[in-house]
Amino acid sequence: MPFAVRYPPSPSETSLATSIFETTPAKSVSEEEAHLARSAKWQFSTLCASVDNKDQYGSSAVPIYQTATFKGMDGPYDYTRSGNPTRGALEAHLAKLYGAHACYALSTGMTCLDVILRLVKPGETVLAGDDLYGGTNRLLTYIGTHGGVDVRHVDTTRLDELEPHLGPGNKSMVLLESPTNPLLKIADIPTICAAVKAAAPSALIVVDNTMMSPYLQRPLNLGADIVYDSGTKYLSGHHDLMAGIIAVGEPEVAKSIAFLINAVGCGLAPFDCFLLLRGIKTMSVRMDRQIATAELVALYLHELGFLVHYPGLKSHPKRDIHYKQATGAGAVLSFTTGDKSLSEKVVGSARLWGISVSFGAVNSLISMPCLMSHASISAAVRAERGLPEDLIRLCVGIEDPRDLIDDLEHSLFAGGAIVPDLSHPTLSHPRMANLYELGREHREHWVIERARAYKRSLPENAIQKLVDGVKRGLGFSSIPRKQLANEITVSAPGKVILFGEHAVVHGVTAIASSVDLRCYAVLTPRSDHKIALEASDSSIELEWDISALPWNLLPLGGDRGKREADKELDSALLHSIEALVEDSNVNKTGKGASVTLLYTYMLMAGNDVNAPGVTLTVSSTLPIGAGLGSSAAYSTCVSTSLLLAHSYIDPPKNGFDPATRDVVDSWAFLCEKILHGNPSGIDNAVSVRGGAVAFTRAMGGRAGGLEGLHGFSSIRLLLTNTLVPRDTKSLVARVSAKRLAEPEVVDPILKSIQTISDEAKTLLSGTSDVGRQALVLRLETLIRQNQVYLTQLGVSHPSLEMIVAATTGEPFNLATKLTGAGGGGCALTLIPDGFSETSLQALMEDLTNLGFQPHLTALGGSGVGFLLSPTSDERIESDTGEGMTIPKRSGLRDAGSDGLANWAESLGTWVY
Repeated sequence: MPFAVRYPPSPSETSLATSIFETTPAKSVSEEEAHLARSAKWQFSTLCASVDNKDQYGSSAVPIYQTATFKGMDGPYDYTRSGNPTRGALEAHLAKLYGAHACYALSTGMTCLDVILRLVKPGETVLAGDDLYGGTNRLLTYIGTHGGVDVRHVDTTRLDELEPHLGPGNKSMVLLESPTNPLLKIADIPTICAAVKAAAPSALIVVDNTMMSPYLQRPLNLGADIVYDSGTKYLSGHHDLMAGIIAVGEPEVAKSIAFLINAVGCGLAPFDCFLLLRGIKTMSVRMDRQIATAELVALYLHELGFLVHYPGLKSHPKRDIHYKQATGAGAVLSFTTGDKSLSEKVVGSARLWGISVSFGAVNSLISMPCLMSHASISAAVRAERGLPEDLIRLCVGIEDPRDLIDDLEHSLFAGGAIVPDLSHPTLSHPRMANLYELGREHREHWVIERARAYKRSLPENAIQKLVDGVKRGLGFSSIPRKQLANEITVSAPGKVILFGEHAVVHGVTAIASSVDLRCYAVLTPRSDHKIALEASDSSIELEWDISALPWNLLPLGGDRGKREADKELDSALLHSIEALVEDSNVNKTGKGASVTLLYTYMLMAGNDVNAPGVTLTVSSTLPIGAGLGSSAAYSTCVSTSLLLAHSYIDPPKNGFDPATRDVVDSWAFLCEKILHGNPSGIDNAVSVRGGAVAFTRAMGGRAGGLEGLHGFSSIRLLLTNTLVPRDTKSLVARVSAKRLAEPEVVDPILKSIQTISDEAKTLLSGTSDVGRQALVLRLETLIRQNQVYLTQLGVSHPSLEMIVAATTGEPFNLATKLTGAGGGGCALTLIPDGFSETSLQALMEDLTNLGFQPHLTALGGSGVGFLLSPTSDERIESDTGEGMTIPKRSGLRDAGSDGLANWAESLGTWVY
């Protein structure tokens, strides 16, 4: 039988049902067809483990035909180079997994690429990516230099860079990676395939699918012609063999590939085929564990502030595209430290993470691509393609994630990339046999809290390098910049959480209301290309050169404010801004306010050219740090003024419409994340909307939402500032840790608080038929109950208990509870309608004498406000008849907290 007829075997010939293993009588056609119909619906993990095998002895595993030759002239095999039963079984099994017409098992992954590139003739063109495995680049360089092939490297993750090279001429091959190695950039495979086929119908589209494996991504179904994998990686999973796989969709292409494999003699040896078949059976199980752990490792590094490349992170710019064509993020990630020598120290300090190239095995590996897997690419080319010399690649295995993160933390600390955060409390984590005993949300919480015990240690010259690079590379000093024409004046209310503190982050409904204590802000233009923050009540007077901000770390380009804000913070940008602010001679509150302003300002501007010189002046009647939403009021003022400055929202003439309100709220929430890490979202929601709301956080697949409460008239409260600062992040973390450690204690408390919130919602929404007096009495009861539960959660404070004792005992007999996050901060006391003014004054004097600051206020005030029709600025005349106009920010700065309301009223017409 001539070779051309015998090899490659057809799918029916490679099927073991008709191979030499088949000795039993054939089943009936109908029964076999029914089985094929059922097996066609099997899930991938079932396909992996279900290898067709029907040899004459009934073996469970495909036998190893460790022979070079076969006797006889009429059998399907004669020489193992041309075909082998063990390899045939492997290839038939792989064809099912890839959804391919035919699959071929070769000696290595690079052998696969070598065979594929032999389809390209001298004078033809190969379009390949600019972020490729080093061995791929080496082979492409060789055929470009010695084979007469026009090899062009472009960013294949961007269609606009690929399209100019496409045409009906000699474009014979497009070589893709997605995710790329090692920067994990994402190519839109279906879109690229369609564009290539439209422009160059004869071109072959080849995808290196090693980073994903057929478990996560099947490019043949996305439009590719050829797919190849390094079988050494996920298919094998143990790094105990070398192998490569080629999967082909069309018969004619498969015939050409098969001819080359037989001619070159690079088919995989029988014993290695046996090992690879064994590895494939557990591929889905291994990869599920590897991906789950990789997500935790990526989140850990992201929370530490490193720039992490991993499509599983929400911050990845093409995460949505990746998940349209793949079912998982894989188990490879990379990150930068900011300094090459620092990265070398980190890698050198690893112990559990083995220092080695490759990936996909059950054991975890760490490497520096520029020194190892990509060292064959010259330093100049690496720089040209944007491959950072300090890049560290992590390849995650199946070890316990706690041990992997512990070893990584040790390596980062020993290398000097992180330092302990002395302000972070020591948290006790629950004992568990396996981290995966926890739900996903709790696993992520464990990782985030682990990361917050440290903070990133930027190299001393990192910020200056960023500044110098911006100035040299972009030439901002000579470009005309955006200017702000007029002052913008806004205000926002504080809030009080009546019920649901600390429970809201765990899905319990919180009841909150705005108060008539407000924050005011004036955004003033300036011409010296600086941005400044002034807050007289916090002793803040800071300014920064706009060109010195780290613009090259922006996660995306300009026009960010035209849509709602991103829900996730960009750690690299945030930590760079924090480093700029760190040396400022202000307190923690001032630093937080500065970072919030600069981060929001940069994100909305998008680049230096669109960044106007401005001064933001703020002042507040709210006590800062008392749990009354001063940060949310500030965040709302920052967001509103900057959105108006960039014309991303229109000045509201008749009040803020729902769409505009939602945009402001999204940015205010982002500001709150900067200030509080993991806010519930209720503070900014109330500050923007005003009134009262019932808020339930979306979590665990359950939809959250806001519900306005309008069934009550003004209720007076006495808000008492303890003057004891709170650490909201630590308090929230403490409750979460307590819940993990003692769910049998905490969960019933959360359930009881939910019951309180449900009744309060009914009372305040007007759906209850109780009268005014009964409503107040019932609210008093709920306040007392809620305070007991908050004390049991451990978030109260001795100062708060003193206020509770002073207000609830004789002669006042009022209801008091902490509000906000507790731990100091503020207490609220309900003032009934008939409570005498004499008694109220006496109570306020008693609280003042105890060292506290009482504030009398009312619930349900207006939301965000905008000065629509300002009166003329105050003008001071001199003796010569000349004068100067006093800007509103000066009036705001000089009014003082007691005079702010009168100052605001004197300005003109406000809309809310």
